[in-house]
Amino acid sequence: MSADAGKKIFTKACAQCHTVDAGGKHKQGPNLSGVWGRQTGGASGFGYTQANIDKGITWGQDTLDVYLTNPKKYIPGTKMVFAGLKKKKDRGDLIAYIKSACA
Repeated sequence: MSADAGKKIFTKACAQCHTVDAGGKHKQGPNLSGVWGRQTGGASGFGYTQANIDKGITWGQDTLDVYLTNPKKYIPGTKMVFAGLKKKKDRGDLIAYIKSACA
């Protein structure tokens, strides 16, 4: 897994809706700073769907891998419009970047 490759994926596929800087603004999606180890629906000040809040999982390697494969399948009712990353290597690289940038 390469955080550098993951940063490129983040810039292309995620940065339109998410930020990673501590104290950064929410966009269409929540700021991801501190997401590692946080429960779904847990970013203060972001308007989550009830489905996301009720999922009740903690974000980490395994949960992000399943979620990023197909967000709407993992959390039916989420408002995340991203279709997912089908390639396991791409998901691994993106997760490595998220962990390094947001933990």
